[in-house]
Amino acid sequence: MANSEQMKRIIEDNGFIAALDQSGGSTPKALGLYGVGADQFSNDEEMFALMHAMRSRIMTSPAFTGERVVGAILFERTMDETVEGKPSADYLWEEKGVVPFLKVDKGLEEENDGVQMMKPMPELDATLEKAVKANIFGTKMRSVINKASASGIAAIVEQQFAVGKQILGHGLVPIIEPEVNINAADKAEIEEILTAEILKQLNALPAGQKVMLKLTLPEKTGLFDALVAHEACARVVALSGGYNREEACKRLAENKGVIASFSRALTEGLNASQSDDEFNAMLDGSIEAIYQASKA
Repeated sequence: MANSEQMKRIIEDNGFIAALDQSGGSTPKALGLYGVGADQFSNDEEMFALMHAMRSRIMTSPAFTGERVVGAILFERTMDETVEGKPSADYLWEEKGVVPFLKVDKGLEEENDGVQMMKPMPELDATLEKAVKANIFGTKMRSVINKASASGIAAIVEQQFAVGKQILGHGLVPIIEPEVNINAADKAEIEEILTAEILKQLNALPAGQKVMLKLTLPEKTGLFDALVAHEACARVVALSGGYNREEACKRLAENKGVIASFSRALTEGLNASQSDDEFNAMLDGSIEAIYQASKA
């Protein structure tokens, strides 16, 4: 079963969830934004080592603590690594008071019916067993909605909750993430359909089961109020989804009860060439802005 102290922290505490889970496909871009060019690594192992160094620098920073960061989502390779000699998940919880999550999806299918479903995950049970042994609290999996297709959106939500139930079966808490493309022409309409489909699935969960939701910041302020209040929803978190930090924080502050789970907006402005003082000051400013918007 999920750690009750961690569950209490996720449901009740102020703060936000740091998304440190860029996968193989998005790692070169994330490293590039951090000032590490493709000429600085020659294979995947070197690339992932540089990425782990960046994530470790964030996690070990004095700015990164449970006072403002309630959780962190890890890539599987990060879970398998150590930070200051401790397994990553144990370091986060024992040293920082930050609840560890694991990204479990294997990427997206090609778009069909206006949506991109998750690719099959035949190894999911084995991954979840490994996550339990590593003291992971919950998981995250992402799919994407590009158009206001009622049938496509229903299919995506159904897939997310089906996988979510598999995750709940291992005693872990799933973060359901049907991302809405921020550039979709009919974004507001997508979000109305999506919210209704999620409510249907939440209503159908057995009593006592809880999931989390990770959603794109909506066009209509307060759209997620019913989700935030739902007894089967432990927390609604928001992805930055391509909005810069200022815009993401503005939208976040307008939606009460929703906290951030930002990736790009968290690491914006960080650079490998910065001194520790510069890096920590930049990270501290980012964390404070996202924390205040999450608390609003």
